[in-house]
Amino acid sequence: MKIKNIAIIVCIVALLLAFASAYTVSEIEQVVITQFGEIKGDTINDPGLHFKIPIIQQANYFPKNLLEWDGDPGQIPTLDKTYIWVDTFARWKITDPVKFFQTVNNTVSALGRLDDIIDPSVRNFITSYRLIETVRTSNRKLDTMDELGLEETQQKQGTMFNVTTGREKITRGILKQASPKLEKFGIKLVDVQIKRINYVEQVRNSVYERMVAERNQIAEKFRSEGMGEARKIFGEKERDLKKITSQAYKTAQEIKGKADAGAVKIFAKAYSVDPEFYSFTKTLEIYNQALGRNSSIILSTDSEFFKYFKGYAE
Repeated sequence: MKIKNIAIIVCIVALLLAFASAYTVSEIEQVVITQFGEIKGDTINDPGLHFKIPIIQQANYFPKNLLEWDGDPGQIPTLDKTYIWVDTFARWKITDPVKFFQTVNNTVSALGRLDDIIDPSVRNFITSYRLIETVRTSNRKLDTMDELGLEETQQKQGTMFNVTTGREKITRGILKQASPKLEKFGIKLVDVQIKRINYVEQVRNSVYERMVAERNQIAEKFRSEGMGEARKIFGEKERDLKKITSQAYKTAQEIKGKADAGAVKIFAKAYSVDPEFYSFTKTLEIYNQALGRNSSIILSTDSEFFKYFKGYAE
């Protein structure tokens, strides 16, 4: 019975020791084994199940993938004495876990080292170049300038705003300057980029006011061009309308003239059959126009105008 209990205890202890000695490594991890703080063996990079001496050895995990560094925005003067806020970010990775463990030990301390090295490099390069160099990459003319017709701004851009280095080369310079300083910590700096550039508060309001004034000038230019185009269209409309009206009046008069001529011809042909009847009907029309209901007439024996009344009176 005692032998059986001892065997069970031994099995349990063996299982516990096996469990304590086993550890797993994922695809994005790398492990450094330490024994009482001293590094033992090489770095474990292969993912899967691994073993160590239980209790006395410890597995220290470090990420193998790209890590983020986000710098704090800082106020930096450019070469042309313009104060701006610069916000940068970087991507880095642990390439030598042994050096990393011996120097900074963990990612929190590593981020502090990155702050101490990248921030001065950013400040050094920003202060060495004009503002336009940190904003633009090339001397490509802005399409909006062509659309808005700002020839003076384009000319100014070609002289005062000439880019010789550019933002891309500045970020590459920051990367090149900071990378060697991080190698002793087992860190490789993969990329450094400028996230945002903005004027300081003292300058920002005046810049906004200037931008508003420029946009108002552009808007006024568009409005004046639109009013001129509207007047041109209105004038063309009035011209076309008068042309159409005069042409229609001419056509109407021609048709009316032909109709009147046709009517006169028909009447003349009709009345030529009996001239006396024509004279009689015309005289009656004149009587109707000249005499009203309450009119009084005095007939003389020799009145040609009332000859038909005289004939009927007789």
